[in-house]
Amino acid sequence: MSPPPRVSCSITSGAVPETQDDPVMNALVDRPELRLLLAVGIGLLVGVERERSKGAGPNRGAAGLRTFALIGLVGGACGLFGQPLLTAVAGLFVAAAAVASYRRSRPDDPGLTTEVAMFATFLLGLMTADQPQAAVASGVVMAVLLAARAPLQALVRDVLTQRELMDGLAFAIAALVVLPLLPDRAVDPLGVLNPFALWRLAVVMMGLSALGYIAQRLEGGRRGLLLAGLAGGFVSSTATIAGMARRARETPAITAAAAAAGVASMLSSMVYLSVLLATLRPQVLAHLALPLLAGGGVILVLSLLMARHGADPPPGDGVTGRAFDLSSTAFFVALVAGCTLLSRLLELWLGERGVLAGAAATGLADAHAAALSVTGLAAAGKLTDSVAALGVLVALIANMLVKAPTAWVLGGGDMACGSAWAPSS
Repeated sequence: MSPPPRVSCSITSGAVPETQDDPVMNALVDRPELRLLLAVGIGLLVGVERERSKGAGPNRGAAGLRTFALIGLVGGACGLFGQPLLTAVAGLFVAAAAVASYRRSRPDDPGLTTEVAMFATFLLGLMTADQPQAAVASGVVMAVLLAARAPLQALVRDVLTQRELMDGLAFAIAALVVLPLLPDRAVDPLGVLNPFALWRLAVVMMGLSALGYIAQRLEGGRRGLLLAGLAGGFVSSTATIAGMARRARETPAITAAAAAAGVASMLSSMVYLSVLLATLRPQVLAHLALPLLAGGGVILVLSLLMARHGADPPPGDGVTGRAFDLSSTAFFVALVAGCTLLSRLLELWLGERGVLAGAAATGLADAHAAALSVTGLAAAGKLTDSVAALGVLVALIANMLVKAPTAWVLGGGDMACGSAWAPSS
């Protein structure tokens, strides 16, 4: 007997999707009983977790393994029959069951997690009729969220600070709200400033800084100081070296560890620059692959050797207060935009020599901004990739000339020796 015809009452409101290239999905579409089993499986998956958390005895929760499996079955059956009235009645029944469950458990558990999970299981069962893959994936995510209650609560209450939460929300707004709204084209008369590309660099900078901050919080002592250096390199290796030099002058016993952290900041700065170049213009990165790999290898070996000597700093030393700094990010984007305009004007005035001169001058202050400005010109078609790669190297060399004097003035000769022999980034 053929299955009853389906009317469009499911979540995606349409016919069964075409899945010609996916034999598994074709089998699910052609065999309604398999989709029904998927709906039951989603209910069982969620029900296993709810069964373990509902407790025992007369005060146990109302919904467990069998209840959730049946709710998934009801949702899957409604999706297969495709009758809007039947679906509405079943949905009202599940909602009434959720209300009854809440009234029973309210004195001991005022939360709504189980009740929301009941209705979500019904919807996912309904969803298996048209979108079985999405339904299964959503069911797995829901089960993981339910099972991870304790670690998630511990993270939010005991580990995550209010400032870190606000930083996370700021990153989400920057990446998911602001970035898609920006035009992906040049908006200036010279044709070199692309708002989407500039803000994408800001998002990458914020993300890498946040990753370094997370790694920094996981460790203390000497490794914590080393991680602090790695994290600082995502923002400015020169500023990180200056900070480590001041710390070494205040506490001479940690000079070796501080010097290692300063050198490590060059490594993360080089990785950071490589990611930014790959984002903006991969062809320029291809020209620089060999020198960047060689320099990164030397920095890595040097920082590891230096980190093995010297006394441990106090635990937690070097842990900064924020995942990233919005003002520094905005300043960085503005600096890149300004350097890009300056390089373009110099290129129009002096040709390629003007671009290299601008990269050298800007590199004294910030190698990242200088490198990205010439790379942006290449991405806009105003400069060849080989000349842009040469400009990046000029900016890195100019920036290297600043690091050793900075370490010497602020931290003394021992600190400077660790920073002077590492390639710049």
